[in-house]
Amino acid sequence: MRPQELLLEGIARSQQVAHSLVDASDADTLNRRPNEQANSITWLVWHLARQQDAQIAALAGADQVWLADGWAEKFGLDLPADSTGYGHTADDVAKVRVDDPALLTGYLDAAVAATGRYLASLGDDDWDEVIDESWDPPVTRAVRLVSIVDDAAQHAGQAAYVRSLVG
Repeated sequence: MRPQELLLEGIARSQQVAHSLVDASDADTLNRRPNEQANSITWLVWHLARQQDAQIAALAGADQVWLADGWAEKFGLDLPADSTGYGHTADDVAKVRVDDPALLTGYLDAAVAATGRYLASLGDDDWDEVIDESWDPPVTRAVRLVSIVDDAAQHAGQAAYVRSLVG
């Protein structure tokens, strides 16, 4: 298995978890938060897709599908268009809501498709390239991609846990 295929398998597993949660829930359940400080399933799945989209776009030197494909307008969130969820307050989390669950999975699928296209473009010499020297040790492309997969897995797991709390 090539590294691209391995990473895409990891991303696909988070995508499958998110789909299973969203497809089995109505908008009220997805938007419900266990308490006022907690994240909703909607926020967690949205953030899973946003962080992936933003980071892959940065690596690819491309536009985020969130902006380029009109997802920001489709969601109509009362947040800056470039918001990814990083640093959100409880009030910001409350603003991430959907009326149509298919909106969440549609955006997630678009972000995963962009990830697949990017991974397919990588050659054997791309993996060890240092892409961020602000860390010690510096971050390679391969390490950043593993981080993206890890973040997606954690947020998918958190969404599954929230589903158990909000019923």
